Amino acid sequence: MVAEKKPSGDGEGRQPSAISPAKRKRLQQAFEAANLQMRQENYDYANELFTQCVLGDPANPVYVQSFLGNLKQKYKNNKKGSSLAFIRGAGSRSMAKKSQVQKDWPGVIKHGVEVLKLNPWDVSTLKAMATACEELGYGESQLHFLKMALEYSPNDAEVNRLCAVALKARGQYDQAIACWHRVEKAKPGNEEASRAIASLAVEKTIRDADYLGEDSKRLREKQPDGVELTLEQRLEREIRRNPKDLPRYIELAELYLREELFAKAAEVYRRAMQVDKTSVELVERLEDVEIRHLRSQLVEVEKRLAQSDRPEDKQQLEKLKRQVFETELEHAKNRVERYPSNLQYKFLLAERFKALGHYKEAIAEYQTARNDPKYRGVSVLALGICFKNIKKYRLAMKHFEEAIAEIADRDAENRKMALYQAGRLAVAMRDLEAGEKYLTSLAGLDFSYKDVAVLLDKIAELRKNTESQGPGGGQGMASSPT
Repeated sequence: MVAEKKPSGDGEGRQPSAISPAKRKRLQQAFEAANLQMRQENYDYANELFTQCVLGDPANPVYVQSFLGNLKQKYKNNKKGSSLAFIRGAGSRSMAKKSQVQKDWPGVIKHGVEVLKLNPWDVSTLKAMATACEELGYGESQLHFLKMALEYSPNDAEVNRLCAVALKARGQYDQAIACWHRVEKAKPGNEEASRAIASLAVEKTIRDADYLGEDSKRLREKQPDGVELTLEQRLEREIRRNPKDLPRYIELAELYLREELFAKAAEVYRRAMQVDKTSVELVERLEDVEIRHLRSQLVEVEKRLAQSDRPEDKQQLEKLKRQVFETELEHAKNRVERYPSNLQYKFLLAERFKALGHYKEAIAEYQTARNDPKYRGVSVLALGICFKNIKKYRLAMKHFEEAIAEIADRDAENRKMALYQAGRLAVAMRDLEAGEKYLTSLAGLDFSYKDVAVLLDKIAELRKNTESQGPGGGQGMASSPT
């Protein structure tokens, strides 16, 4: 599970309100489901789940980072978000500004999230969100919003200034100095930047001396002149001093994860599990790291394939995909075993079975998961797909029709998928009236969706052929409903 982060402002911001264990567990479940949907490129559904996480616990930087990362993938990193984002987000942007004037910081976050859902590179909103986080004491989350703004405007003097101040508050002096240097470049002769760089250099020296304390002489004998201990080295030293200090293991593993050093993070969690062999949290953290590590390897192979078309890379990609699915399936089974009454884990297990083509096993899990109102619509849709794949076409159609009735308009991608599946299957089953109804509804939502235009033309052609053949003509399946 994601570790609770301590607020990291300069001490003047309010502390984050306590989150009950039950709420934290619900948010973590939503977070895991969101990650699964993002991996399956269901970015809209993932966005709704990540939004719940950020609004439920804005102090958690992992939620904020994943929320922004999903939006970057949704908009293919186009740096402008959705079309007409400025107009469509005008109301939320206005409410965010009003909340900022009134110093209603939770309100800034609430309305700011809605703006970012349309354009995650909206710099003014990102800065407002960062300010709200600073005031509330959510230092790590503040940095993620500012770094997103910096990604869009890397040479913007004001964004770099805000980043520098936030980094200083986090004790990240080298990065803060780099930001001030960019301010100097954008505004030659800027006195604030010059003073800040000099001051940070002094503070860094003092900080290091204070941290070393009574051990400074011994450490300096071991460290070359002018070389400071890294955070990694400091955490390792604390673990050596107190091998049972589990929070230090977690902090060290999180440090590696931020740098995407997954193998090192996994090794730290294995060391921690030797200290506490009964900790479910450590087991689940290790499971999550193992999946992330495999996913990162998958991305690297995909990048290589994009540059070349080597057969060995294709083979490795398929092998890794299978390994990811099988590992996720094993971890999902473990969580269902640990939490047998948690229907979200049933849903996640069903998704893994379906991804591997184990449709009968998936059906059993989806039938249980649909008892949770949050997963009813998507579970029924998935049941339809599973029944179609095992050639139970009438059962599949029944579930597609039920999914259309269950899935809300706001879940646009799954609603379009339900209409498409129902329409395509109806055409294959020669129910042209139903096929036309569903596909016309889909075309009204998104005429470019898959091959909906081709299917509508096919319906018109089949009607014409049926009329020319007279009564009783054209019976049977138009094509295999796959």
